[in-house]
Amino acid sequence: MGLDLTDYEAKARNATMAFWGNRQKALEAKIEAGTVDTGERGAVTAGNTMDGFTALMIDLVQANGLAHAKIYRRRSVLTLPGFFRPTKLWDILVILDGRLIAAVEMKSHVGPSFGTDTARPFVGWLVMVEDADKSRRPSKRESSQHFPIFEEFRGASYLDRYDILCKKLALESLYTAACVLASPRSAVTTGEYEDMSDLTSLKSFVASFAAHIAAEAARSQ
Repeated sequence: MGLDLTDYEAKARNATMAFWGNRQKALEAKIEAGTVDTGERGAVTAGNTMDGFTALMIDLVQANGLAHAKIYRRRSVLTLPGFFRPTKLWDILVILDGRLIAAVEMKSHVGPSFGTDTARPFVGWLVMVEDADKSRRPSKRESSQHFPIFEEFRGASYLDRYDILCKKLALESLYTAACVLASPRSAVTTGEYEDMSDLTSLKSFVASFAAHIAAEAARSQ
């Protein structure tokens, strides 16, 4: 059975429009309520800005053979034991018969001041970063007093850093797949977004996710 990527490009465009639209609505609501955070933090702390991408992941689960799996989205049930900290909060958990199938975290960055026989779960990391002059501007501030920084970080912009991070997360097998998307604020009406590299592209991410779901579906039959 072939993988069903559920028309991910169209859904990603809609999710991108929703990202910018929900973000602006959240900021306006906080301003009206008089509870706006410092700078533009209010648009971020309100949540729900990445719901379109969450819906895409759920569609991929349901379209690739695990529609009967439990998909968790409520914050109170999204905590797993952590590796770098005691616990880790995720945005989506997919669990089948008490076994973790997938855990996905959704992030955004806007306006930067810039060993058993059990199959491994899919562990994903997806971040959307504002595509702006500042996020693409080469950095000149990084320095290390005792040892030189790695060459790949020299002059790297914020977007470059996210791309480097996602590549390392995947290549070092810390995450199954990692994706960084760059999107300008004008995408609120167009859904425009851009991949930074093939390895960290949305297509690579959703294909890897769908393949994992399909494999788990076949294994559970």
